[in-house]
Amino acid sequence: MSAETPLFTRLAAAYVRGALRTDVGASEAPLDSLSADQREALIALGRARGLRLQRFKRTAGPPRVQAVLNMLRTLDPAELLHIGSGRGTFLWPLLDAMPRLPVTAVTPLAQRVAEIQRVVDGGVATLSVTRADLDNLPFADASFDAVTLLEVLGQVNDSAAVLRSVLRVAQRFVIISVSTRVDDENPGPIYSEPQLSDLLRAQGLI
Repeated sequence: MSAETPLFTRLAAAYVRGALRTDVGASEAPLDSLSADQREALIALGRARGLRLQRFKRTAGPPRVQAVLNMLRTLDPAELLHIGSGRGTFLWPLLDAMPRLPVTAVTPLAQRVAEIQRVVDGGVATLSVTRADLDNLPFADASFDAVTLLEVLGQVNDSAAVLRSVLRVAQRFVIISVSTRVDDENPGPIYSEPQLSDLLRAQGLI
């Protein structure tokens, strides 16, 4: 990756701090007190140590990312549960755009949990991460004001069970997106409009 590639620098710096637990003159300081130069120094150190920071590339991403961010700005949730965080396609832009929003990320994959936990350990205090089966979320009923379920239903064995679990923990609203075509971002099955309607209807949503 080119050194000139724009990054979500706050998140990349947090990841380096969490991964290396290193002292470059700022490791004990609150993340948001670091200067731009201190963040860049952390990023340079991370690159030198071989950390893969391309996950924090600042790109436009799929159109759904900005569409969902715009919805969340309007809805202004008190807290958010993000299901299936994957490679951070939505999570990193979310944390950048809404840095004060408490976000809990959930994924069944231990590697993804470890990656996200490094960002938490590096100082992003509004973020937490939990490893869990998506059809059996370990949270109380109505415990999150908002839930995002983006490009997940086509990747699970029992989409109805996952949807029931998500609806149980959501208090005010759930934002769902599904694939309408297969591509690099959406390698799994696609949903036709009738299929999605049937799934939502079975849960009493339409």
